[in-house]
Amino acid sequence: MGTTRDKLVDGLYGLGWAGVKKLPEPAAVALGRRIADFAWKRRGKSVLRLESNLARVVPDATPQQLRELSQAGMRSYMRYWMESFRLPTLDPKRFGTDVEMKDEHILREALASGRGVIVALPHLANWDLAGAWAVGHLGVPFTTVAERLKPETLYDRFVAYRESLGMEVLPHNGGAAFGTLARRLRSGGLVCLVADRDLSSSGIEVEFFGATARMPAGPALLAQQTGALLLPATLYYGDSPKMYGRIHPAVEVPTTGTRIEKTGVMTQALADAFAWGIAGHPQDWHMLQRLWLDDLTDQGERP
Repeated sequence: MGTTRDKLVDGLYGLGWAGVKKLPEPAAVALGRRIADFAWKRRGKSVLRLESNLARVVPDATPQQLRELSQAGMRSYMRYWMESFRLPTLDPKRFGTDVEMKDEHILREALASGRGVIVALPHLANWDLAGAWAVGHLGVPFTTVAERLKPETLYDRFVAYRESLGMEVLPHNGGAAFGTLARRLRSGGLVCLVADRDLSSSGIEVEFFGATARMPAGPALLAQQTGALLLPATLYYGDSPKMYGRIHPAVEVPTTGTRIEKTGVMTQALADAFAWGIAGHPQDWHMLQRLWLDDLTDQGERP
């Protein structure tokens, strides 16, 4: 039985999905900006964490520049939510014009190979919109993994929302996700994974903006086990209503080394591609949690 707080959180998200999608697009954009600015001015834990993370990305920024960057980051984050609430109501034909993906041919050629494709991306811009683009523009359904949220009813809302866009959604903590993903890849399918934050505390250590962070081993392990192609992708908003992105060249499986060594090399290659995209558009990186090992304890996040 859910707590009063759980029910409140679920109810607020429910209002968002029910209400925002009915607003005209300019009104939704304006509402998102007002909410972002209100949250930013309160200087809560999430805003301060975002600012601390951005300080790693832009180490030469002054305190004033960091504040301005975190405000832009909160506006970008709320744009993600406003877009996501409205996505199920949009004409799929819009995805071909609302999203502009550089080097799209890399993804198309990888899919045509029949080997299966893993697209790994960071929390940049709107990864749900990128997924809707893959389904609506490329005509390719895919499988992904979602973190189990609390309350359970909120997780169910996210699953139903993403499934309405044409995604198959597996729970992160269920034990069977890896095997299901491997089967989809062996049949030539597409798997998309947000992969810049390790949720298991047992990920691969990588060098990321000059310090050590952990990122999930799953994308690299899946590529090794199934022979699927592993493609990094990065996204950003820019100054127009469009979302932009880039499909990066495939991360190759090393020909020598143990499985752990190969996984480390491949995960570092993903981290490097992610860093390239984040450095170019730091305001669109929605990382409001601790990421670097310096900011973590062995037991998890510091209170």
